[in-house]
Formats: sequence, structure tokens, C-alpha cells
Amino acid sequence: MGNYRFTLEKIRTCLRESGSNLVFLQEVSGENRRHEESVAGWPEQNQFEYLADSVWNHYAYGRNAIYQHGHHGNAILSELPIKSWDNINVSTFDVSQRGILHGILENDIHLLCVHFGLFERERKSQIRKLIDYIANHIEPESPLILAGDFNDWRKSSHRQLLHELDLNEAFLQSNKKLAETFPAAFPFLAMDRIYVRGFSVTHVETMSHPAWRSLSDHRAITAELLLD
Repeated sequence: MGNYRFTLEKIRTCLRESGSNLVFLQEVSGENRRHEESVAGWPEQNQFEYLADSVWNHYAYGRNAIYQHGHHGNAILSELPIKSWDNINVSTFDVSQRGILHGILENDIHLLCVHFGLFERERKSQIRKLIDYIANHIEPESPLILAGDFNDWRKSSHRQLLHELDLNEAFLQSNKKLAETFPAAFPFLAMDRIYVRGFSVTHVETMSHPAWRSLSDHRAITAELLLD
């Protein structure tokens, strides 16, 4: 807190060092005029362009929370071209603006980046909209990656996704349990997930190095996937 540029630089460095082809991000600032004026060193471009700089040439951004001085939302960074994307509003309350960012790569792999609400009632509505959206807009045989912060510590949304969409959760498949990612210092809640369809999981881990733990109150998850 109080040193936004330093944190953002560290995030970019850690993301680059991870060697990831795809990055799914939540609460990315698309514009914040208040911080542009008050925070020394705030980048001239938006955060997702700053993070993508020269490594991920393609990105998609979905505005979720819009306020007087700017907006923030989900973002996907990709080495492969993203041929199309859309942002689906799944907000339930005015004070909790949420969305599903859906991108399609040039090889027809579907990418979905989510950040769901803190309250059980809104999460139930959001997971229902997500399941219906995938069922109605993505062919059952199409490979997909669904990743983000589900805020689903009770695992009710998790059970729905496995049962209704025939997805696999990457960490669960490799470790027989969901990744505990919150809070970052001493995680005991499974909040963040990577669900896949049409992929084999060859490796998955939470990023527990101290450099990563200082970037967020959640631990990041990284997975190596092989297209079936």
C-alpha cells in the first residue's frame, strides 16, 4: 500500500519469470485518474498493457467496476492471438460489479477469466449464469480454460462445475485436493481455481515463493497443460 508502481513492477517481473503463455488476472486497473494524479510513477498506459509489455503481444480486458475516476476488471494476456472476446456482466449488487471475460484464441481454444462475489447469494447467481453461458455459447467438444477467483470456500460452485460441465480442476487432478490460496501468507481457503476441458494437466503448483506472496492477498496458481 502506498507504493503502487513498485508492486506493479514486481508483478510484471514475476509474471515474466513464470514463463507463462497465458495469464488470467483479476482487479486490473483499466483507468484510474485519481492514482494517475496522486501516485508517483503510475504508468502512463493501463495496467494490462503495462504488464503485457513486449512479452504477451495479445490481451483482452473486461470492464467490471466503473466509477467516477476510472474502472477495473478482468484481463487475459496471451502469446497467441486472441481472435475475439466479450465481457459478460454477472453483477448482482450495484456495490459488487462482476463479469466473465471470454476470449477465443486463433486456434479456437476458449478462455474464461472470472472474479465472483463474496456473498453466497450472488455467487449462486453468478455460477448459474456462467454454466448457462458455457452450455449455450461453447460447443461441448471445444477445449477451454476457466480460471480466476471464485470466492467459493464452501466448494458448492466447484461441485456444480464438475457435475454440469464435465470440467477438471487442474490442482485437484494432480494433488487430490483444491489449492489453498487465501490468505497468501498462511493459506487455508481454496478460493482460486483453474478448470480445463480438452487438456491433460502435466504440472500444477501454487506460487509460494516470498516474491509472489508479497504481490497479492491470494496465492497465484500456475499449470502446465497439454492439449488432448
